[in-house]
Amino acid sequence: MDYSILYLLFSFLVTLIYGSTIFNHHKSRLPPGPYPLPIIGNLLKLSDKPHRSLATLSKRYGPLMSLKLGSITTIVVSSPDMVKEFFQTHDQMFSGRSIPTSMHAMDQADSIVLLPAGDEWRRLRRITKEYLFSGQRLVRSERLRGEKVQELLDHITQCCANKKVVNVGEVAFTTSLNILSNLLFSTDLSGYDTTSSQEYRDVVTRATEVSGKPNLVDFFPPLKPLDPQGLVREATIVGNKLHTMFDKIICLRLQTRVRSSSLDTVPLAKNDLLDALLDIHLKDDSQFTKTNINHLCFDLFVAGTDTTSTTLEWAMSELIHNPKKMKTARLELAKLMQNENTNIEEHDISRLPYLQAIIKETLRLHPPVPFFIPHQALRDVEVQGFIVPKKAQILCNLWAIGQDPNVWSDAEKFMPERFLDVKIDYRGQDFEFTPFGIGRRMCPGLNIAHRMLHIMLGSLILKFDWKLEGNMRVKDLDMSEKFGLTLPRNEPLLAIPIKP
Repeated sequence: MDYSILYLLFSFLVTLIYGSTIFNHHKSRLPPGPYPLPIIGNLLKLSDKPHRSLATLSKRYGPLMSLKLGSITTIVVSSPDMVKEFFQTHDQMFSGRSIPTSMHAMDQADSIVLLPAGDEWRRLRRITKEYLFSGQRLVRSERLRGEKVQELLDHITQCCANKKVVNVGEVAFTTSLNILSNLLFSTDLSGYDTTSSQEYRDVVTRATEVSGKPNLVDFFPPLKPLDPQGLVREATIVGNKLHTMFDKIICLRLQTRVRSSSLDTVPLAKNDLLDALLDIHLKDDSQFTKTNINHLCFDLFVAGTDTTSTTLEWAMSELIHNPKKMKTARLELAKLMQNENTNIEEHDISRLPYLQAIIKETLRLHPPVPFFIPHQALRDVEVQGFIVPKKAQILCNLWAIGQDPNVWSDAEKFMPERFLDVKIDYRGQDFEFTPFGIGRRMCPGLNIAHRMLHIMLGSLILKFDWKLEGNMRVKDLDMSEKFGLTLPRNEPLLAIPIKP
């Protein structure tokens, strides 16, 4: 027999024995959960939509549940009380990261999303907050966002004149992509009438799908060389594509700066994030490298484009699927914007409570990510009489909380009215509604996402009526989702814009 196969089998047995020893040591005090089968544990309990299968299991075993997924002890949290317990009361002890093998393959293990909450993570967090997401930066970039939304409206107006179908998710992605690319690089990365937007979206979407898909390699580490699902190989390809794209942009900007320096001329200041990051890099290469810049760009683009466009696509889907809600939203917007040639501006958001309620209800029913990025316990922690063991993976099922009838009345219905005249917000203080996370791991881009979603959605509602392609009835619209790091629609939303 080949020695490499013997080595794999031996490693596999060692992992099983070690995992079994640790599990047996803690099992008497683990939270309740289904009894694990030998070797595979509870893996057969997961479907192709784990957020749904885990929500079903939690109805039986409770909002604090333990599973054995191969060699990994997993704790599933699925209630507001448990969210508070894990991510506020014990936030520091559960601030570690459980890093999927696919993210290692993408060379993103030391990104701001996956780094442990130490000095390097705090430095990257401070940089993004100071140079991209601070209140001052957001005010200065408001005009840019308005220009990009106007370009979106111009494109849809042209589609309207030509009676052309609009892929709502794709145009939302292009708009989000160009807003971010201008903030970071002072340039558009795509256009509405080119294939480049779809190419970028395909890469980013595939990155989120590969990152979120359960991988046997994570549950059985000795299988890593075999890569039975091909996810490591695909993650490597996707990661290389994105890193190569950012490398080219970074190197070109550095060359421009060096060339200007050699000619004793002052380089044209773009005043964007890349210039700010390069200034930091050139001051202290050892503390902030080009690789750090590349990884930060990767995080910002993957997190800031797909989640925003997916949320907007779901919001439009729900409004088209519920015409009375669409009418109510349009009336509110028309009342505020009495001049039909006037565009919605960011300062108008606070005067549009129904539009805000639509965004909140969309985030409740279709959270940008079904689970928080997996946390990891830094040591054994006692929670409500149970032990969460060191290195246990912690999954917070946001989708399940949003669908919980004990938390939300008529939980499966799209009802923006539930958020009117109540003070529930998504800034981390209301534990039943945390689509952007909570505590130290909260999404740093919340404020820019808030602005982009309201302005884009409000503009699409105010300026156009919408009908489904092929005169499809609204009740026949497919409202199912696909699983990944995000929860995109199973089928793209294709609609025809009509001038009201």
